[in-house]
Amino acid sequence: MATTPGLLYVTMAPHTSLPSAQFDDWWNNEHAPLRLRLPFFTNGFRYRANDLDGSGKGLPEWLAIYDVTDTAELVKEPYTTLRTDRVKTQREKDTMKQITVGRLIYDFVTSQQAPSFTPLEAITSEPAGNVLVVLRLNVHPDKRQELQSWYADEHIPLLSKIPGWQRTRLFQTSAAESATDIEYLAVHEYSPTNGLGGPEWKASVSTPWYESIMSSVVTHVVRRSYTLHYIFSPAPRDLAPLASTSAIPLTSLDALTSTLPASSSPTPSISSYITTPDGAQLNYTLTSSTHPQAPLLLLSNSILVDSSIWLPFLALFSLNQISHKYRILRYDTRGRTSHVGSAHPATLAVLAADIIHLLDALRVPRAAALIGVSLGGATVLKTALHYPARVGTFIACDTNAVAPASNRSSWGERIAVAEKEAAVSAQGEPVVGNQLAEMTVKRWFVPQSHGGAEYERVKAVVAANSLEGFRRSVEALFEYDVREEMSACKVRGLFVVGGEDGVLPKTMKEMAGNLGGGAELEVIPSAGHLPMVEQPKEFARVVGEFLAKEE
Repeated sequence: MATTPGLLYVTMAPHTSLPSAQFDDWWNNEHAPLRLRLPFFTNGFRYRANDLDGSGKGLPEWLAIYDVTDTAELVKEPYTTLRTDRVKTQREKDTMKQITVGRLIYDFVTSQQAPSFTPLEAITSEPAGNVLVVLRLNVHPDKRQELQSWYADEHIPLLSKIPGWQRTRLFQTSAAESATDIEYLAVHEYSPTNGLGGPEWKASVSTPWYESIMSSVVTHVVRRSYTLHYIFSPAPRDLAPLASTSAIPLTSLDALTSTLPASSSPTPSISSYITTPDGAQLNYTLTSSTHPQAPLLLLSNSILVDSSIWLPFLALFSLNQISHKYRILRYDTRGRTSHVGSAHPATLAVLAADIIHLLDALRVPRAAALIGVSLGGATVLKTALHYPARVGTFIACDTNAVAPASNRSSWGERIAVAEKEAAVSAQGEPVVGNQLAEMTVKRWFVPQSHGGAEYERVKAVVAANSLEGFRRSVEALFEYDVREEMSACKVRGLFVVGGEDGVLPKTMKEMAGNLGGGAELEVIPSAGHLPMVEQPKEFARVVGEFLAKEE
């Protein structure tokens, strides 16, 4: 069936009663991500008008444009469901009461672009200052073709000579709107430094054909100028408005997304999820610095647990001034839930690609550091080896460069233990259960920690892991070997190991020596497989000192 690509064009004018932090948090972290999770939305951009003191005075300050693959999708479910009160949070309802919204749908007509044009959503850094000039044109019904011909044959070629011109697209009122009056929308994109108002621009609006179009074809025109303010993504990531006490906490109706602003937490945070291309759901929490360009630390956990294993370390790391410069991202690795994706087997390369998907979703071109433990340690090492341009440095903890030959059978036996217990969650989902959880944490923790508060907390986390997620994610431990790749590694790294984690102190000493250029090894005394849990103070010291050296 034929599809019609087009544009969703939304203007917003917040009322004076709406705090800007509440408006920004709602739009960037709740409203827009819900739309961009729909498969027919390809991008979304937020612009602020820069003509409010001139021709745009009294008109809406904000504009959002979304490219869609088929405008027909915008008049049916699931998109129309998002606009109904039954799927809106109370926060969204209260916020939208304080905004005047204009919403239009346009079908694509034609486009021309500069040879150097790169779509904004494909630029991994955050573009700043890009200019958008928009014209809404009403024309005589019998002269629509003349307008289109003028744009294609004269006007766009002349615009292309303006310094900084990137792209011009022409749209018309969508057939999906069932409108009788057709309006045209011209969207012109320019670099921050451009020749608008200069001689090339003046030449484009001074031709006889231009004069004829404006006098005999166009019946009404509204011209607006905007500057790029924010690039939306499916993954909520904007911590900046949460620094304000006027921001309001969010819990989505599906409980998968939440925000904690400064009014509710000493450290603002966003918790949400991404869906990888193969369908795995990765839950994450973004916290610490609220500066949108703050460098990112990413934490990758071991198998059978969730990202809460990092909390003891983070509580103490936050006391170090260096931590305040970072945004910190912790996530539940593939296999925590039954939404494990279709990749089979779930190799170390798949897990490394998950990190890249997270960075892409959060629009982070390069993580300052990746920190991982156990399978997470192998994952961050693999990521540094395969994607060196995306990694500043890494810290791999309690891991191995090669899967021991016994892994397949030993982990197979552990799967059998969980299957035999047949434990289920309160929701009826098969989970790992207490028997394997007890066996696992007994191996992970040193004897003097057994029965302690953290021991029991981690045991409960292991017991609650999805059984299907465990079966699938453990495949990554069956067979891998990165020893050859390590010798050519260009990314600086640190290896950390619990002093009482079996043979790993010796193994990881060899790993440190085999890394290209060499690496240090830090041994955490009185710790087993999870030093960030058993000895969080010492682990925080090691991480802080390493990061300080990397500055």
